[in-house]
Amino acid sequence: MDFTIRTARPEEYARAGELTADVYLHDGLLEFGASDPYLAVLRDAEQRAAQAELLVAVEPSGTVLGSVTYVGDGGPYAELADEREAEFRMLAVSGAARGRGVGEALVRACLDRSRERQRERVVISSLPEMTTAHRLYGRLGFVRAPHRDWEPLPDLPLWAFTVELSSEI
Repeated sequence: MDFTIRTARPEEYARAGELTADVYLHDGLLEFGASDPYLAVLRDAEQRAAQAELLVAVEPSGTVLGSVTYVGDGGPYAELADEREAEFRMLAVSGAARGRGVGEALVRACLDRSRERQRERVVISSLPEMTTAHRLYGRLGFVRAPHRDWEPLPDLPLWAFTVELSSEI
């Protein structure tokens, strides 16, 4: 790997937030496009770092290639996880860094942290159209959990995926 996965530093919060917002916007993942109120949440990496763990993939030059919000101990960013589970949210990889294993490395870091916290499983939510992410999740052992699907807003379905941590990936 020509990048490192680690906890984001304060000077990287703005870049991580902008990267996440840009990816969601340019990949067409926001129902209301540039006026979607979720953009402000995606941009606010400082808040995510304060209430969860903001991980980044960084090149030796300091360029942030991707980020993910790891929720290992509940809190305001927990959507589906119970006390035995962890989750992650807002996985984003810059267009220029795609195909380099950045997304997989970020997800694996979340799985490693979950094992360290002795969580039984990781549960995540994903938009149905995030098919590239679904393939990544499948390679890492995640399976669909339709009984945990939900809608944060009317007509905005989120699919649930889980992976049991008893098996090594």
